[in-house]
Amino acid sequence: MYNSVGRDLPEQVAGRTLQPYQGPASFRPTGRRYGPPLKAVFPGESKVLGSLREAITRTGLSDGDTISFHHHLRNGEAVVNMVVSELARLGLKDITLAPTALFPVHEPLIEHVKNGVVTAIHGSLNGPVGAFASPGGVFKEPTVLRSHGGRARALASGDLHVDVAFISAPVADDYGNCNGAFGDSAFGAMGFPAADARYADQVVVVTDNLQPYPVTPASISQTQVDYVVQVDSIGDPQGIKTGTMEITKSPSRLMMAQQVVRLLAEAGIITDGFSFQAGAGGTSLAVTKFLHDYMRQHHITGNFVMGGITGFVVDMLEDGTISTILDAQSFDLRAVESIRRNPRHVEVSHIEFGDPHTGGCVVNRQQACFLGATEVDVDFNVNVNTHSDGMLLHGIGGHQDAAAGSDVTIILVPLLRGRIPVVRDRVTTVSTPGDVVDVIVTDQGIAVNPRRDDLLESLRGSHLNLVDINDLYARATRLCGEPRRPVLGDEVVAVVEYRDGTVLDTVHSVRGW
Repeated sequence: MYNSVGRDLPEQVAGRTLQPYQGPASFRPTGRRYGPPLKAVFPGESKVLGSLREAITRTGLSDGDTISFHHHLRNGEAVVNMVVSELARLGLKDITLAPTALFPVHEPLIEHVKNGVVTAIHGSLNGPVGAFASPGGVFKEPTVLRSHGGRARALASGDLHVDVAFISAPVADDYGNCNGAFGDSAFGAMGFPAADARYADQVVVVTDNLQPYPVTPASISQTQVDYVVQVDSIGDPQGIKTGTMEITKSPSRLMMAQQVVRLLAEAGIITDGFSFQAGAGGTSLAVTKFLHDYMRQHHITGNFVMGGITGFVVDMLEDGTISTILDAQSFDLRAVESIRRNPRHVEVSHIEFGDPHTGGCVVNRQQACFLGATEVDVDFNVNVNTHSDGMLLHGIGGHQDAAAGSDVTIILVPLLRGRIPVVRDRVTTVSTPGDVVDVIVTDQGIAVNPRRDDLLESLRGSHLNLVDINDLYARATRLCGEPRRPVLGDEVVAVVEYRDGTVLDTVHSVRGW
């Protein structure tokens, strides 16, 4: 069966009937939210346990169960490896992991997969685990890739059922109140585990900083926590700055960033009350800096910035260029320090950020977002999950959510990476549909989605290098030839969900390139 972005999907994968994506607003939910079991803690009962092993035993975790983790410490995260190693020592098998994301630091999981401790993953695979899974023959069922908002939706609907959530926290009290802003391992906003705490059957807070009751503010409340375990370290906050967290020095990328600001300005979008979502890649950081410069120069005061927050956004808050930061994930230590002390730097959960099946999420109020990609195509579809060789190396993150909600969604990509065309006739994997993508900015021209007549009209007479997306593809092909495509097998190694739970694409095993 085909979905509305032209992908041929199987009717079923691993016993699951797939519902094809039919458009960004075509699916409306029915039914009720999932509810965890009722429970009670009576006066005098302690939640503090002596070890992760005791927590695993007390929760009754058993073969075939699903456990979840968050990745606020990114490549500095340590709790996943600790817990899964303890599961292996206890002889547990057939565990499904439901992390918000995995990073290179989680490479030790590969041995646990080989040994049958972990047999499925619902969550983003960044780096070695994704590379390990790409050839196929690894998991009992395909990995499910969801956006941040889509994951929160899946937990709420019961599509993703978590038996035990392990929530790492840099500070907590003996009743489970915790936050991410304080302590030696502080990582700032604690937006990811809010959904896990709300919907998991049992919740274990893992901390390296047990403080007297009550710890405030409580990002996760005592009412949601079953047990508390103190460990030596939950991880290294220096690992937060994993990936491209420095502003680009590339002249062509800096030019692209300047073009984004110019486009938004010429379209009349940067005015008082402007709101946007900031990215954390090198080019997106440059856009944030140039936006800041433009708004100061023209005495424009913005409303809010949603993030993924970095020090570049903190600068905007501190000099009054914006009024509020809404932070679901802090991307550097300046952001961590800011959320600790500035009441206008506000923590939000990923439910509030991007869950489409609520009373309304933050992305719906964003006027603009600027995002990256591994590939784009002539239908404005975007790939962020796989490289052109088909290898599964990245998660969706908040890409779909920001694109769907923002008034103007801008994708920044070079025309080529080395000798590999980035603008293609058909992306290897559809991660974000072209229905919600408005502009593609490259180093050799800017393409506006023909669906956006209003945007094209507002840019009439502009001196920006506006081109047809097909011309960009033709130029890339002329320079490098027709792009080589991966040799794919029959096995579906991953299912790419849209944020509403319908299916955008499937990722097949890689046999060669």
